[in-house]
Amino acid sequence: MTLALARKYRPKTFPDVVGQEHVVRALSHALDQNRLHHAYLLTGTRGVGKTTLARIIAKALNCETGVTATPCGVCGPCTEIDRGRFIDLIELDAASNTQVDNMRELLDNALYAPTAGRFKVYIIDEVHMLSRNAFNAMLKTLEEPPAHVKFILATTDPQKIPVTVLSRCLQFSLKSMTPALIRGQLEKVLGLEGVTYEAPALALLARAARGSMRDSLSLLDQAIAHGGGAVSEASVREMLGVIDASYLFTLLELVAKRDGAGLMAQADAIDARGLSFDTVLQDLASLLHRVALAQVLPEAVEDDEPERVRLMALASAFTPEDVQIHYQIALRGRADLGLAPDEYAGFTMTLVRMLAFVPDAGGDAGPVRTMPATAATGGASRTVAAPSRTARAPEPKPAARMTGAASPTASVEPSSPMPGAVPADVTPAGNPELLLALDRTSWPPTVSQLGLGGMARMLAQHCEFVSVGPGHLHLAVPPEHKHLLEQAYREKLVAALTTRFGKVRVEFALGAAGDATPAAHENREREARERGAAEAIDADPFVRELKESFDARLIEGSVRPLQ
Repeated sequence: MTLALARKYRPKTFPDVVGQEHVVRALSHALDQNRLHHAYLLTGTRGVGKTTLARIIAKALNCETGVTATPCGVCGPCTEIDRGRFIDLIELDAASNTQVDNMRELLDNALYAPTAGRFKVYIIDEVHMLSRNAFNAMLKTLEEPPAHVKFILATTDPQKIPVTVLSRCLQFSLKSMTPALIRGQLEKVLGLEGVTYEAPALALLARAARGSMRDSLSLLDQAIAHGGGAVSEASVREMLGVIDASYLFTLLELVAKRDGAGLMAQADAIDARGLSFDTVLQDLASLLHRVALAQVLPEAVEDDEPERVRLMALASAFTPEDVQIHYQIALRGRADLGLAPDEYAGFTMTLVRMLAFVPDAGGDAGPVRTMPATAATGGASRTVAAPSRTARAPEPKPAARMTGAASPTASVEPSSPMPGAVPADVTPAGNPELLLALDRTSWPPTVSQLGLGGMARMLAQHCEFVSVGPGHLHLAVPPEHKHLLEQAYREKLVAALTTRFGKVRVEFALGAAGDATPAAHENREREARERGAAEAIDADPFVRELKESFDARLIEGSVRPLQ
């Protein structure tokens, strides 16, 4: 009889266990030193080796060579445990034996000495499924079990186990398998089986297993059957319903080129193949995650990565901001597929969002590209405007010194003057003479009249007037507010100044914190109003009577002026 790969290659000794070295090391040392606990709790997601480790522990406890971390595997207890027929190994599925009567029956049997082995071992799988009464019934036995009894509990959800049970167990947390570990084990199994394979196919299986070694071996069994005795990338992609990676790379390359027509053609090709758009967006988000990692940590991309060249090219084509917003758009688009008129519309709208929402995009939209019609839309053509990114102006060299920032005698060293650029859609129509009349005193009220909002208003509020000349304005920003010197905020401020004063070149520089910024001016005015309100309340006859008669006092900061 041919066994499934997950059963055939199930580890039978501690060295065979993959990816759980921290647990294996602790258990091996405890067994070698005969430091045995009466109850063990193994936690972790499905398929990571909880039951496998429990059976190996049972063999280590009952091997005829003695309690050891290296059971012989050939004696009676070892072979019987491997075959699942050892009389002193009792395996209980808590999911189907949740009642207190089942637990009481089990505990009553635990009082009897083992029949064939050294210890009577109880393996209770999915122990969190037991009822509260069943947990209460086993508490006393867990705390003081007979010397010949060992409990090994396994669960995927330890949070549901009462703390009274947890405190009586030695707990080991098993980790999910990494794709690299799973891929290595699959290569080993295929080598032993003599099955030919393609490396990218194993990478797909490893990712599809989602950290479970058992699931990966089950998928490998299915892939061998699907591929007729061989494991190829094309066969595995078809079996898993995974989109060809070349489609994903092409989609992002077209996004980087702002090619709307090409994107719609790719969407039509994916639709024609009958692939799931939900899966496409999931894989697209996964690819964007890999691109982000390649940008932050290029050495994390392995040299033998089959798509390394295209991956690094995408990492260079996008800014980190682009990658982050496209990743969020892909996730949001996937969540919105069920709300879209149909999946094709939801998918193509997600692609259009990637063209429309670009960090630091500005200026007029780029050319409108006509997208090809498809049979699904009855021949109607689609159009999308591809916004073009406004190139950042080169940063000029720092000026030498700047006077008049904090006080008439203070000098400030600007670290990086940044000229403001007037957007192309702003038409200078203001009064240049008003600009020359601008000074430290008139700057705060001028800012309040510019009609700015949001972060651009915050920038203006923290700008301090330095100097003015024909068509030129020099402003300083305290270092603690340098985060406001984003190009988009500067452009909005310059546009508002241009509307008021005509064409003006604005230079921003980091300078020492002064008291002439509009924000400082507003703070002084607010404090003056609050002092006046407090003095007015204090002078009120009724308040004075309260203070004199009842020793009352005003709580500082509790008085607010009427706006």
